[in-house]
Amino acid sequence: MRRLTVVQLLPAMHAGGVERSTLEIAAALVAAGHASHVISAGGRLLPALEAAGSTHHALAIGAKSLATPFRIFALRRLLRAIRPDVVHARSRLPAWLALGALRGLSPRPAFVTTMHGLHSPGRYSSVMTRGDAVICVSDTVRAHLRAHWPDADRRVTVIPRGVDPLQFPRRARPDIGARAAVFDELALPADTRLLLMPGRGTRLKGHADAIALLAALRVEGVPAALWLLGSDEPGREAYLAELRALAAASGVAGWLRLSPPRAEVVRAYAASDLVLQLSRQPEAFGRTVIEALAVGAPVLGWAHGGVGEQLAVLQPEGAVPLGDATALLARARAVLAEPPAPPSRIPYTLAAMQQATLDLYARHAG
Repeated sequence: MRRLTVVQLLPAMHAGGVERSTLEIAAALVAAGHASHVISAGGRLLPALEAAGSTHHALAIGAKSLATPFRIFALRRLLRAIRPDVVHARSRLPAWLALGALRGLSPRPAFVTTMHGLHSPGRYSSVMTRGDAVICVSDTVRAHLRAHWPDADRRVTVIPRGVDPLQFPRRARPDIGARAAVFDELALPADTRLLLMPGRGTRLKGHADAIALLAALRVEGVPAALWLLGSDEPGREAYLAELRALAAASGVAGWLRLSPPRAEVVRAYAASDLVLQLSRQPEAFGRTVIEALAVGAPVLGWAHGGVGEQLAVLQPEGAVPLGDATALLARARAVLAEPPAPPSRIPYTLAAMQQATLDLYARHAG
């Protein structure tokens, strides 16, 4: 493969699946000897990006304002200076700006888009289907694209997200060391059955369903506690107060734990008896499912979107009909009583995702 120059576009380098995928592909480009550039407004992940050998260019291509159309010219100047072989847009507004900036560029770079989410149908979202190549992060996303933009399907390649087995190694069950450290941190009795629900502090993540499950288990005599890891974020104070009030009304306030996001989550997975993924809005992929299963923790989740897709492949008994609280309780009781064997292997690996993306770049770079 000849040396490529690739530019990735996204709004900012804060936290989330888009940012994580950007870092992972940037690292793969540098490791393979290619030139990696990222254009965004910056953010807390910027030092990690630059430490891994990529070049960052600060431009607010994700901010909606009256000045947004004029940023097309700034972006075009940047692209002329970088002379990329591939421009890869990972979000809708940056993709629109990229389409404008690419007009008049000669030679014109290949334009690649990734649909990281189940975007709402309409013209604004249609830009993510206008790449020379369109990456979908799961079969769920591809089905969504086919339903709303069928003409784009011939340009689609499904490249699932993946985990690094070195970062999410299989741990002993039970992992005594992890449980001791986590239970000490959370101030929980040693006989507690820990339910872990990782994710942002938003209503769509289904925290209320998890609290209802906690209350139902404790009514049945199961000494359960619920850890909402990642829910305690700045600006979410009102929502967290609502969750605490719900737990109090359900009689489980003393068994609810809320904490900020953390980079190292393997110990949390290893310490938990059950990992929950109860998003009411279908997820595009469901990375926490494969992370938890890679470590060896059983997972229960609503059987829709990417979460349902991953569970169907890796742990079918963990898939619960959407919104069925009775089935969720029954399945949780069964898993806590007799945890299923973890999958022997996780087919969704970081290395496979990185190589498939670099291969796609090479095919379209001309």
